[in-house]
Amino acid sequence: MIRVLLADDQALVRAGFRVLLETEPDFEVVGEAADGAAAVALARRHRPDVVVMDVRMPGADGLAATREITADPALERVRVLVLTTFDLDEYVYEALHAGASGFLLKDTEPVDLLRGLRVVADGEALLAPRITRRLIAEFVSRPRVPDRAVLAELTEREREVLALVGGGLSNDEIAARLVISPATARTHVSRVMTKLRARDRAQLVVAAYESGLVNPRG
Repeated sequence: MIRVLLADDQALVRAGFRVLLETEPDFEVVGEAADGAAAVALARRHRPDVVVMDVRMPGADGLAATREITADPALERVRVLVLTTFDLDEYVYEALHAGASGFLLKDTEPVDLLRGLRVVADGEALLAPRITRRLIAEFVSRPRVPDRAVLAELTEREREVLALVGGGLSNDEIAARLVISPATARTHVSRVMTKLRARDRAQLVVAAYESGLVNPRG
């Protein structure tokens, strides 16, 4: 059962999400929050698998709430899926840096939202295709100095794996590319996450770009 907390300042939006989720046998809505502070409090009380977090809410917004949730060791298993009408680069970038595991727009089809929740609950990263393109464009246009220190603790093989994760490959695809077993690929990914202190694959994608290991220009 995937336990979900809904955080959105619009009661009608929350109600729509609740109806959608409650029609699925593998979802349970454990709470609703109308602002960031309430989202954090309810996350601590219910320990959901996924928080569906709106960006713009009164008081503490969704980004601030996401930072607070992901910084709390007691909530290390809680994943945040940012869902918003706003697809500006700054929100995508800030949401990922805040520790979000995924980012979808509110006009996403219901079937894709359900799939996205399952993906994030399973520990995978999720970005809508057009969000991914905008994020890559942001890395291309923004002057930056690669943070090579990120790679210091990684072996050569682990750097290869991180680059492939940054390129959007799944564990099975990484296994095929490196001619290793899927179990070995999962082990490598897990070790990289541990060494980089990453909550999930979304954070590995950010690390791959910011270290310069993945070149967004291709």
